[in-house]
Amino acid sequence: MAGGLVKYRHLSRNSAHRQALLRNLVTSLVKHESIRTTWAKAKETQRLADKLITLAKRNNETARRKAHGILFTPDELMPKLFRTLRERYAERPGGYTRVLRTEPKSTYDQAPTAILEFVDGPKDMRFHMTAATYARNQVLGLKFNKITTLNRKKATQFRKDGKEDFDKMVAQMKGLGFGQTAEEKRSRHEARMESIKENAKNAKAAKSRPQVETETPSAEEVTVQGKGEKKNVNVLR
Repeated sequence: MAGGLVKYRHLSRNSAHRQALLRNLVTSLVKHESIRTTWAKAKETQRLADKLITLAKRNNETARRKAHGILFTPDELMPKLFRTLRERYAERPGGYTRVLRTEPKSTYDQAPTAILEFVDGPKDMRFHMTAATYARNQVLGLKFNKITTLNRKKATQFRKDGKEDFDKMVAQMKGLGFGQTAEEKRSRHEARMESIKENAKNAKAAKSRPQVETETPSAEEVTVQGKGEKKNVNVLR
């Protein structure tokens, strides 16, 4: 119908090319759990990725066949999809992926880009960024605003052992220097540079140190007398 609402993005491709592109992107997403692409491709791949997780949660023969037809490398990724990812999102009602806008790729390529990632995974960016904010505020003694508290709730609500993992990540972020003043960062950087210089100096000294020559064993001929005969035997000294 002329003037009808477009239900999906065509991505400047025909139907077969578009489906192959989305299958390729969702295969990479299942394998790496985080990919970077254009904003339009990320939004279209998000729909297919959520559908794939729904099939994994059904976990029947029909769902397995459909998922097998979507993935480009099913023999490699089907176990991960129907074990790791299915168990991770067993209690989550929806929203298995997240799209985060990023800066354009380069000065000459200003296409809107984004990161598409699985939530509650090892590469969950909101989880890490919220932990970094918590670490900074705790070190500086600042109060947490509503957005930070809400992000913490979202990042740990359906995550297994979410609060314990979040506290560990906050401690790790503190160890990385989040919340330190400029002077503390400068002193830490200087100490690190001194350590690097010292290690390089020791390595150079060890390399230039003369190697001790070991004496090669010399062979000496010894006469051995046996039963009625004599033999000359070379013995290493």
